Amino acid sequence: MDDILSKRITTKYQIKLSQCFAAAREDMKVNICVSKYGAIFLLLTVFVLIFILRNMDDLKNKVSSTIFTQRVSTNTSMHQAVCTYQPLSTEDAVEASLLLDSIAWPETPPSPAPVSLEQTSDPAHSTFTVLPRKGGGQWHVGDQLEVMIKIYDFKGSPRKSGGDFLIARLHNRKLSAGVAGQVVDHLNGSYSAVFSLLWEGDAQVEVTLVHPSEAITVLRRLNQEKPDRIYFQSVFRSGSQSETTTCNVCLPPTQQPLCNYTDLHTGEPWFCYKPKKLSCNARITHAMGGHKLNFTTEENRLFQNNINLKVSIQASGPASVTVLPEKTGQSEVKNSIVKSGPSGYYYQGVWQSLGGTTVRQFKTPSDITQCLKGKVVHVYGDSTIRQWFEYLTAELPDLKEFNLHSQKQGGPFLALDYTNNIMLTFRCHSTPLRITDFPTRELRYIANELDNLVGGANTVVAFTIWAHFGNYPMEFYIRRLQNIRRAVVRLLDVAPDTRVIIRTGNPKELNFMGALTNSDWYSLQNDKVLRAMFKGLNVHLVDAWEMVLAHHLPHNLHPQPPIIKNMIDVLLTYICPQKGS
Repeated sequence: MDDILSKRITTKYQIKLSQCFAAAREDMKVNICVSKYGAIFLLLTVFVLIFILRNMDDLKNKVSSTIFTQRVSTNTSMHQAVCTYQPLSTEDAVEASLLLDSIAWPETPPSPAPVSLEQTSDPAHSTFTVLPRKGGGQWHVGDQLEVMIKIYDFKGSPRKSGGDFLIARLHNRKLSAGVAGQVVDHLNGSYSAVFSLLWEGDAQVEVTLVHPSEAITVLRRLNQEKPDRIYFQSVFRSGSQSETTTCNVCLPPTQQPLCNYTDLHTGEPWFCYKPKKLSCNARITHAMGGHKLNFTTEENRLFQNNINLKVSIQASGPASVTVLPEKTGQSEVKNSIVKSGPSGYYYQGVWQSLGGTTVRQFKTPSDITQCLKGKVVHVYGDSTIRQWFEYLTAELPDLKEFNLHSQKQGGPFLALDYTNNIMLTFRCHSTPLRITDFPTRELRYIANELDNLVGGANTVVAFTIWAHFGNYPMEFYIRRLQNIRRAVVRLLDVAPDTRVIIRTGNPKELNFMGALTNSDWYSLQNDKVLRAMFKGLNVHLVDAWEMVLAHHLPHNLHPQPPIIKNMIDVLLTYICPQKGS
């Protein structure tokens, strides 16, 4: 109010002064006029400057505490620029380039358009064969089993190139045992799947074609050309007036002005078309708007359930082997075509880690409570890690959820156990976020949330970020992870005892729409980048990818309770490791 009043007074005397100069030109009395009003104007100018300087700290605090900035642009070239996903620095750009090279997928050989389904990979014609043990003899625990996969097209002709997306699993239902296989592309229509033999008894091989290589080509093109095929909307409201406009990371160029909600701290971009009558500041909700999909008939045929979308491949002979106990003095059979083994496996339905950490079993609520006693656990991400919050609040009778009257999907949520001094929180990550009407004031970037934590030995941070990024170019996902990693590094620098745990993505059920917006291939590529991004930091991974792939339960975006229970055991093991582990 003071600065507004000062401006009004200043303007008043500026007008007086201009009138004075005009009069002076007529009667040559300018000196008297200047001396009368000029002194007043000078004093008021000094007063305004003093006011600004005295309140500079307050102004700075207001700017630094602002999460979003709203700007309006009518420059159509800016609309093009928001799609370039510019890195934050040269160092980031170099890292992004290296990461993209590390996940490069084999190119599909060019073929006349449109693509003929008959010439693409057909799981019904394809087969796999269990290869004999190298050196002969029987299989023992500790050996590696290799399977050769031959891919044929719909005409029954062998494929001559690679690039198909295959997954493989070794399992025994009676023992509730399972382990993920590692698939190697030989780029000539044949593939190898390698499995570690980790239990005694039968071991059944399962191979699945998730996508033919031609479908991968379509998925890659979609993310470059149509990242807005999932679109979002925001409601703008002022009084009784409201408008709804389209929002996204990347908006098609039009003459319509943009509201720029790029985050001031992280530089993460987000834009909405400006309402016709309301201000950009009037934005109150964020929501998924829908899909915009327009494909040719031939492209549609590349994503058909029970035909070429996540379909099992049959064995050309026996699909199982019998594994004997580890034999003393007999050298293990290892395979040279894979560089590393699985992160763990299931036995008797329990996840066993192979990374040197002994996974503890937290069988009772008392076990869990004892581990979390005195802890503050912050959970950030999407609905796949919200399952952890829901599991813990359901399992622990004394951990009571405090009703914040939050949106049911995104939170924020808070649960407290006063007796044992436990606090558990959940907050969804910010845009892009496929969600029903969600208050924009509750949209927070994970990096910013981490920067607001004190951390310490009694603080646990768990986060995931993957399921809402499938339809965007990888550069955008890399940039988001770089921002989060910087925040993790800052947190661990000031509070190195803070436990940071990351949940990876996981395979899920797929249909036509799901494949084109959130395919397992997108999740796999994101998973590779996430692991590389946080490698070498003092963080722990919960390998949801392998924990879902190795389990006998059907793949689901939200894994079923037995898998979540095993994830929680891994989480709690990182928080409360076994003594001597």
